[in-house]
Amino acid sequence: MRVPVKPVPDARTRPVGDLTLDVRRLADDLRSVVTGEVRFSNGDRALYAAGGSNYRQLPIGVVIPRTLDDVVAALEVCRGHDAPVLSVGGGTSLAGQTTNTAVMLDFSKYLNGIVELDADRRVARVQPGLILDALRRPAELQHELTFGPDPSTHTHCTFGGMLGNNSCGTHSVMSEFHGPGPRCSDNVIALDAVTYRGERLRIGRGGEGVPGHIAAQLRTLADRYGDLIRARYPRMPRRVSGYNLDELLPENGFEVARARVGTESTCVTILEATVQLIPSPPARSLLVVGYEDCARAADHIELVREHKPLAIEGVDETLVQDMTVVGIHREDLTLLPDGGGWLLVEFGGATKEEADELAHELVADLRRERDAPIGFKLYDDDSREQHIWKVREAGLGATAFIPGKPDTYEGWEDSAVPPERLGEYLRRLRALAGRYGYESALYGHYGQGCIHARWNFDLVTRDGIAAFRRFLDEASDLVLELGGSLSGEHGDGQSRAELLPKMYGDELVEAFREFKSIWDPDWR
Repeated sequence: MRVPVKPVPDARTRPVGDLTLDVRRLADDLRSVVTGEVRFSNGDRALYAAGGSNYRQLPIGVVIPRTLDDVVAALEVCRGHDAPVLSVGGGTSLAGQTTNTAVMLDFSKYLNGIVELDADRRVARVQPGLILDALRRPAELQHELTFGPDPSTHTHCTFGGMLGNNSCGTHSVMSEFHGPGPRCSDNVIALDAVTYRGERLRIGRGGEGVPGHIAAQLRTLADRYGDLIRARYPRMPRRVSGYNLDELLPENGFEVARARVGTESTCVTILEATVQLIPSPPARSLLVVGYEDCARAADHIELVREHKPLAIEGVDETLVQDMTVVGIHREDLTLLPDGGGWLLVEFGGATKEEADELAHELVADLRRERDAPIGFKLYDDDSREQHIWKVREAGLGATAFIPGKPDTYEGWEDSAVPPERLGEYLRRLRALAGRYGYESALYGHYGQGCIHARWNFDLVTRDGIAAFRRFLDEASDLVLELGGSLSGEHGDGQSRAELLPKMYGDELVEAFREFKSIWDPDWR
């Protein structure tokens, strides 16, 4: 069976050219060297044709490696057939990163362990298939340590997916204020990886371990585009769009490992990551602050950030209404104070009293504001705190299929602006969407300016798709006007890649191509 694949004529990225594969022979060759599983049936391919995004594409086949040697061997076979490869994780992608015409590498079944947990050095070595909570649970219970970035899918998202996406999460605020930074890239010490051509690399801090020929090309790239990088990269907590070329600048320490985080399986295949752990306060208090609407809640983000809490999340009235209609967390919603928009602000300390006192200090400051909140509730028992966090974490599911409403979709679901511009962004985004007849809950990581949404786009009719694209054009203009990022968590993928020239300009997009070519000259 031979499969022809044609490049998209108007693609903004470099086309890979015509591709014709002898799929049966490819599968046989993979089975001869891989001790894990090689799945090329139509059913298996269908299972991997869709993720959490709007995209559906059949892969060539699926490899589930049992060992690291399996990964290297599979890449060698794919290289011999000139077959593209794509690593997939879980619980992180909403922008079409994990669907493509490629051989999928799924690490979650076998390569899912903790290689090392060194509490004294606050370091963990993890395999790409490891689920986040499988690390957080022993780190927190045994050592009062944690990994800062924690997507709401922490019960099932994998480190490979998080690193590919450069994920953040609810407690990225804790990692920003009390750790190395909010994104996965900020919390990476070293990456073990293999290139498509089979070169094994372990890259540490400051470019340690980078082969000379690659280091020279990366330094040349950083020198050539340095001024543009400094001028065009937004200075904000949640800049996730684009490659992390800013990490290559000399003032940032030539952090090559961090530059490879967020590359969405377009440069190398990650085999293992060494990550930084941070202290996890044993006592927590959750302050829920009610406002008339979510934009007014966002207006106070700067003041809340001054108190350096562990988390600052936002929930709006639409999300509460959606949950009520869907019939989830109805009892939990009664724990919210009066209002039409809410901030969930978590504090931590050695004792409940210490955490409570930090919350009371914020309440006192907020009460002095001219546009003060209309309600407060403080919870310092674990059970009730977890009930409220379930409200926030259920946002994606609650907004997906709402009885009596049109279907909703991703497509503009994780834009981010500097936190001080969030109130303005929410007002203007709501007004813009209203002109198109779009509606959505606007919730998410308010403390770092990142908004989650699912809109009632019409992605079926020609006119609906044309309207959707006009909305994306205007919404991206708005985010960039406010100094923001197209993505603040989910990455670019197929959803936002074509918008990258708007954010960075054609020259830096060319720099992205050069960066990819350094690691993957075959563009596979």
